Amino acid sequence: MSNIVLMDGGMGQELVRRSPDALTQLWGGAVLRDHPHIVGGLHEDFLRAGAKALITNSYSLSRPRLSRDGQEDMLDLLQNRACEIAIEAIDTTGSDVTLLGSLPPLNGSYHPDSTPPVEEAAAQFAEIAEIQAPYVDALLCETMSSINEAQGALMGAARAGKPIWLAFTTDDDDGTKLRSGEPLADALDAVAGAKHLAAILINCTRPEAVDQGMPTLAQCGLPFGAYANGFTRIETNYVPGAKVDELSTRNDLTPEAYADFAMGWVEQGATIVGGCCEVGPAHIAVLSQRLQAAGHSITKDLT
Repeated sequence: MSNIVLMDGGMGQELVRRSPDALTQLWGGAVLRDHPHIVGGLHEDFLRAGAKALITNSYSLSRPRLSRDGQEDMLDLLQNRACEIAIEAIDTTGSDVTLLGSLPPLNGSYHPDSTPPVEEAAAQFAEIAEIQAPYVDALLCETMSSINEAQGALMGAARAGKPIWLAFTTDDDDGTKLRSGEPLADALDAVAGAKHLAAILINCTRPEAVDQGMPTLAQCGLPFGAYANGFTRIETNYVPGAKVDELSTRNDLTPEAYADFAMGWVEQGATIVGGCCEVGPAHIAVLSQRLQAAGHSITKDLT
């Protein structure tokens, strides 16, 4: 049996459901700005479900995305607030967890052609990482859709001196490839030995694609795992930074069904599992129960 880090699930979709306001391009960031208590409540729900790694609700809070919404001057304030609310939820629930600072795609998800050049991206990622560093235990570069995007994020995050978890998003139909079309194996080679890199994951793709990519990920030489989404797929015409109501939610990914997938990843050696978009507290609660029933220990620490 193994020690498993159980991450939380997707924040954005659930926050939009809980918010009384119309959806905007800032997604969960708008809820953070206008209804911070809703963000804190969802963090608490994930912690009570059994999560031992909590991600800050800062996925849409990059300078380019805030600028498109006329909120660029709010970057420091909102990033700090996202970290503070996560810590408040940890304190409220008395949880002992790893807090991960989210470093997302700068311009929006799933489109490698929207990624700035590596050096330019690194400067923007570093700005976010340095705000989060006093609060978080590690930084999570997530939903990286190309090698260049990952390299820019790693370069920027490294400046904060914190451990880095790196999560690639893969093609919905072929989990052995990134959304850029580059082989996942090549991406692992490209980031091998990166400064402060502590774990590698697959995220925000269909769990079936994670199944395909897991054998490759298992060769990375670091703690590895996955947190998949519950979308039917990411359509090729999806515009980076668009409203997420343009994406369709599948209706067959029950908590039990999602746990079946995640337990399969653990059987392949994954020691980090959780959920992304459309994977809520109920999914994490069932997964926690399944892991413990199988004799695994749930921990906050990488092994």
